[in-house]
Amino acid sequence: MSSSSFATETYELAFTTPPGPDLAGIPTASLNIITPHVSSGLPYEQACARHISSTFAASKAYIVASKILAATTDRLDRLIAAIGKDHVVGVRKGITPHTPWSEILSIAVECRDAGADCIVTLGAGSLTDGCKIVALCLANNIRTSKELATYSLESNIPPAKVHEPTVSLICIPTSLSGGEYFSLAGGTDDTTGHKQPFLHSGMGARLVILDPELCLTTPEYHWLSTGIRAVDHCVEALCCLTATEESDRKAEEGLRLLVPGLLRCKADGEGKDVEARAKCQAGVKLGMECVRMGVPMGGSHAIGHQLGPLGVPHGVTSCIMCPAVMKYNIRHSDGKSEIKDRQLKVEGILWSESEVAVTLRDDGLSEANADLGDCLSTIIKALGLPQTLKEMNISPDVIPALSERALADFWSPTNPVPLLKAEQVSEILEAVAG
Repeated sequence: MSSSSFATETYELAFTTPPGPDLAGIPTASLNIITPHVSSGLPYEQACARHISSTFAASKAYIVASKILAATTDRLDRLIAAIGKDHVVGVRKGITPHTPWSEILSIAVECRDAGADCIVTLGAGSLTDGCKIVALCLANNIRTSKELATYSLESNIPPAKVHEPTVSLICIPTSLSGGEYFSLAGGTDDTTGHKQPFLHSGMGARLVILDPELCLTTPEYHWLSTGIRAVDHCVEALCCLTATEESDRKAEEGLRLLVPGLLRCKADGEGKDVEARAKCQAGVKLGMECVRMGVPMGGSHAIGHQLGPLGVPHGVTSCIMCPAVMKYNIRHSDGKSEIKDRQLKVEGILWSESEVAVTLRDDGLSEANADLGDCLSTIIKALGLPQTLKEMNISPDVIPALSERALADFWSPTNPVPLLKAEQVSEILEAVAG
């Protein structure tokens, strides 16, 4: 598939099913959960300019762009030119990983002062999460960290009334982390280093614009590591003990797109395989559908949420944690055959993909001697990605405090082997200390 193949736009709802009754373990019956539309087939700048003016009737766009993309390519300039300089009221280049509250509040001030009626993210990960919360800040006149803390899902004193965001959020992802499809956002309290979740009615992107050619600009390490984040969504969905037939189908389809696609991207030395990137983007969407349907994630996500603020990028947290959590769950399954059966199903999916099977065999694995953790570890190694805390310069000294913080995550108790004690998390982290 070449870039010229994308001649006309496909514009569709991202999901055909409503969110589950408990989104990320959070009751959603009283929430207005946003379902983003998805645009594909047009160059990102053309699609964005058209929807700002015609779909959202907006005229004052504030752009938050990837710092690397802005510094090393002309893609931000193209976007500004397409929208029109007179209709771009502010630009922020980059957000620190894991979204510090101070930066969220700073962007909110600039948007408020400029009268922005639309926010556009060009990039992914922390940009996406941060701007979901920025829109919440604008709607509720949140100006301080103390005020923002009350809107966290972990707040003991939540606000009496929460106003829905009115400023439209358009996300143009350049990674595979998938946050653009999910209303939930994470932000880190600068004073404590603790990452907290935010989810309120009306939060989230109104439009996701997919352009696989744009993603050829994404550094390989970032593309592949966030791809493992997307793989983690599919794996933990398939291993979830409360998964449904529909979520299993979507997660399997996503996994079959993602893993071969990532291996193709790694082998693509010239960085021209647009089709492989398009397959990966489609896999991300399917994995996130499972999350939105209410299928809870497990220990890899729970621990990763708190590992991130220590300086580990979103995708790399899954590279380190996903294989280790799978091995922990098998080791402590206590005779629960469903845990083993679900992992065996995921193994079968991986072995049935010819490109993946070659990679596994080349590393000396066989279907008889390898468990799911082994298979995932080999795939991550083949992609050239880290798998230990040591590789990320994380000292074992942080394990006790990190283990305690992870217990507060909403996905710790939904792990197939519920993580209810700090020593459980410590065992997992010690296995990947390096």
